[in-house]
Amino acid sequence: MAHTVEVKVPDIGDFKDVAIIELLVKPGEVIAVDTGLIMVESDKASMEIPSSHAGTVKELKVALGDKVSEGSVILVIETTAASPLPPAGEGPG
Repeated sequence: MAHTVEVKVPDIGDFKDVAIIELLVKPGEVIAVDTGLIMVESDKASMEIPSSHAGTVKELKVALGDKVSEGSVILVIETTAASPLPPAGEGPG
């Protein structure tokens, strides 16, 4: 069963209202955890914001030139629920 997840800007340090200078993904693209989503630039540095989830990009919530801060929604992805992993320390057998 698929469900959607909002991917947000993680804690990127002491950055607020940083400008998006590049969009690295587009709707329909399949991404993995840690795939670069956007490139942002502050007065001091530019950095790539990675995805916290894997799935298919459904909708971008930001555009080139937008300003984002920690907690800003970047995009919505659709994830597919895989078989649940066993709790740590418990495996088959």
